[in-house]
Amino acid sequence: MSGSYPRIAVITGADSGIGRATAELLASEGFDVGITFHTDEEGAERTATAVERRGQRAAVTRQDLASPEAAEAVESLVAALGGLGVLVNCGGTGHLDLARDVTYETWRQVLATDLDGSFLCSQAAARHLMSHGGRIINVTSVHEHVPRLGAVAYCAAKAGLGMLTKVLALELAEHGITVTSVAPGEIATPMTGIEESQAYHEDRPGNPIPRPGHVNEVASVIAFLASPRASYVTGGSIVVDGGLILMAAHGHDGLTDAWRHG
Repeated sequence: MSGSYPRIAVITGADSGIGRATAELLASEGFDVGITFHTDEEGAERTATAVERRGQRAAVTRQDLASPEAAEAVESLVAALGGLGVLVNCGGTGHLDLARDVTYETWRQVLATDLDGSFLCSQAAARHLMSHGGRIINVTSVHEHVPRLGAVAYCAAKAGLGMLTKVLALELAEHGITVTSVAPGEIATPMTGIEESQAYHEDRPGNPIPRPGHVNEVASVIAFLASPRASYVTGGSIVVDGGLILMAAHGHDGLTDAWRHG
């Protein structure tokens, strides 16, 4: 795979959390960064300022990933920055409903945001990348691989995004485009309700690494995949979860039947 693609990245959902950390790290490695947000424009502007402080260009636009027009934001940022080398599909949403209770509206909103939006953005990005190669990186979840009680739509969307990754990797490899997924576990972000500063202080005794992850620990993996150093990596999913996925055989340890009720 060629490493000659433009050092321009578009990151969806870069107004906070993993997306913001990725934007800042890629800027430190010489990327100009396009930033999308859904509702937190101030957060997106703070990310843009952080990118510019690192000497790189930034562009910001609003994006509704659940909209059939989600890819228009990618096109806008590509035009503003003058090209594209890397797409990071980081924006998403979740829910807390048992399958028997989840409404169709919630099901569709989560699937549209987490899967449809990433498909549309990847499709648009691929058309730009085919002339010179590049990277598509999908931020999924450990629940790309293992189920979670009360998250049926989220798990289905992330599993679907994992398979989308594999199909795109097959189809796009001949054009010098790698496609990979990064599957975080519990990370200290606004979505999980854990302050970033508490990532190293919260106790998670059920994890081999007994704490939540820090956003920079995920961003570092994304930055590797975005680089020429990852030129022979495609189609796979890198799990960044402190070993959580390894614990299935020990899930009964210390548990009562209360887990069945969420």
